[in-house]
Formats: sequence, C-alpha cells, structure tokens
Amino acid sequence: MYKIHCLNPISQVGLANLDEEFALTDKVGEAEGILVRSASMHEMELPEKLLAVARAGAGVNNIPLDKCAEKGIVVFNTPGANANGVKELVIAGMLLAARDVVGGIEWVKSAKDDENIAKTAEKEKKKFAGNELYGKKLGVIGLGAIGVKVANTAVSLGMKVYGYDPYLSVNAAWSLKREVIHVMNVDDIYADCDYITIHVPLLDSTKGMIGREAISKMKNGVVVLNYARDLLVAEGDMIEALKNGKVKRYVTDFPNPTTAGAEGVILTPHLGASTEESEDNCAVMAVDEIEDYLNNGNIRNSVNYPACDMGVCTKAGRIAVFHKNIANMITQFTAIIGAEGINISDMTNKSKGEFAYTMLDVESKPTQALVDKLCAVDGVFRVRIVK
Repeated sequence: MYKIHCLNPISQVGLANLDEEFALTDKVGEAEGILVRSASMHEMELPEKLLAVARAGAGVNNIPLDKCAEKGIVVFNTPGANANGVKELVIAGMLLAARDVVGGIEWVKSAKDDENIAKTAEKEKKKFAGNELYGKKLGVIGLGAIGVKVANTAVSLGMKVYGYDPYLSVNAAWSLKREVIHVMNVDDIYADCDYITIHVPLLDSTKGMIGREAISKMKNGVVVLNYARDLLVAEGDMIEALKNGKVKRYVTDFPNPTTAGAEGVILTPHLGASTEESEDNCAVMAVDEIEDYLNNGNIRNSVNYPACDMGVCTKAGRIAVFHKNIANMITQFTAIIGAEGINISDMTNKSKGEFAYTMLDVESKPTQALVDKLCAVDGVFRVRIVK
C-alpha cells in the first residue's frame, strides 16, 4: 500500500479517486507520494521513501525540481485543469479595465446615506463611463490551455483577436477559433492591440518580458493583463508607464508592495484558480497522475521527467530507472539484466533535458541484487521496482 501526504488541503473530489492501494497519512516522512498546492517545499527535507510529488495546479515554483529529479522523484502538475476558471477572471479583468465598475461601486458605498441617491447617481455616473470590448483588438501572448480559451471567448465577445506563440502545439492550433489571427512577431501585438494579456510560463527567457522596451512599442492607452506570473512583468517599469499615461490600466492577480494601491492598477488576491470547479479538477488530475505513476510507473504531465507510458505491466516485473541523459546507459542496463539471466520483453527510454527515464518489462521477478547492480551504474539516480 502506498501512503500519500497532503501538504495543503486537497479537494475531497480528487482524494475520493484514490483506490484501495492508497492511504492518506499525516506523517510526511512515511509518504511515497505528496499532493501539494501552494506550500513551499524548497526548505523541506525530502523523505527517503518519496517517489512522486503532484502539484494540484500549473505553477511549480514552490517545488525544488532539480533536487527532486536528482533523487528520482517525479514532479507532476495539472496543466489545463484550472484553465476555465482563469479564463473567466481574465475576461472579468478586461471588463473591469474597460468600465470603471469598481469606481462606481465605491461611489455607491460612499453615498449610502444620500436620501436622493438615485437622482444623484444619474449626475455622477458619467464619472465612471468607459468603453465596450466589442470591436477592440486583443493580443494574447501564449496560446496554451488558458490562452486558447481567452482568445476564443474574446472572439465571441466581438473582439478582433491576435495570438502569438512560437511553440504553438497541434492541439492548441486545432482548438483555436479560425477568427484568431496567429502572428509570428510579438511586436505586432505590442503595436496594434488595445488589450494585451500574457499567458506564458515563467522561465529565464520570459522573466520581465513586459518591461520598458516592450511597453515602449505598445499603443498609448493600452491595457495590460497578467494572470500568469508576477515576474513576467517588470512592475517598476509598468508603474512608470501608468504614471505617464502610456498604459491605461494594469490588471494583475499577484499582489505585492509595488502594485498594491498603485494608481491605475486593478489587483486581485491570486483568485485565478480559486473556484470550486478548478480545485476539484486539479485534485482529480493530480491524483490520477500520481496513482498511475505509483501503480504502473507511467509519467504524464511531469515537469522534471519525460512523458513515458507503457500501460499496465502484464509481465513478471517492471523496473524503472532514473538517470542522467548520457550515452551508453541503455547498453549497461541491458547487459546487467542479461547477465542475471533475465529476459527483457519490452522497454522504453525517454529524456527531458539532462534527465532520462527508462522502463523495462522483464519475464522474471526483479531481485534486490539486480537493483543494487543497476544503482551502481555511474549516472543512475534511482532504481525502482514497479512490479
């Protein structure tokens, strides 16, 4: 039986999917699997028994990915599970930026003691007038699960939508409405769009991508939305652009001392995936991923190891090897197994960056002695008997 520890509260809808081979534990040290949402694991001492971590969400900046990879711990996330919840908030953000709804609500609160509030409102409402989204140009930077949904919904609202993604997947391309204009240069979005929303992962190459240079290429009075990661925007540059009128509104879901209370910023407290449906969807996907991996060795949606699927093992045994992505590893593995008189009936090897994963189905039950010999190969991080 595998033991699972939850570092954060996880939706019961997801936990109910754990089969009889799994049990929840309050003791992290005895867990083979961890389910986590936002809790930071960077300072955490990883248990020796730990085999997998599943993040019920997309972002994994709270998890030490390389440290886990070097210990043969697979880290999963749940891309797309919260996409609809985030999409709806992005659309709400655009509406709040176009129409001063927040200002109007605050005025009504301040005038609550006015006996003639209805008449006064007719005089005051012009202060909160705005624009419609219909006919405006929206630029979507990043056409993953969320970006595609935002683009398609904006088309339905009557906006002219431009999408930029140099790594557009086949599935995303099929999912996009035909009205979305796919541009090959992000500068075209900066130059032409009234609204710009960013939906890319936080990498060294994307950190601060919306900064002084990018902003200088944008239309005057542009609205910028960031529901992806706060560090994608150089927020000091953004505040400066708001002050000089280059940017009309900055809408973001990531409060910090730079943006909180700043003029022209519409700020929400990280509500993107905070819906019951998103939390349920993320939990279900995370549980399914960790369950399939622990039961069968299959990897889906890992951020530190490659995707690898050999289905359910029908042979006597299955061995999983975590190792460096270097030459001659497979030759050494097969030689060791062959020397033990064990026949390999099926095998797969996949790599992701500097890490690789090999699964081997064998016709005799693997022994600890075999595991020890495989572990002794230079470049091997971990060997696991799945079956």
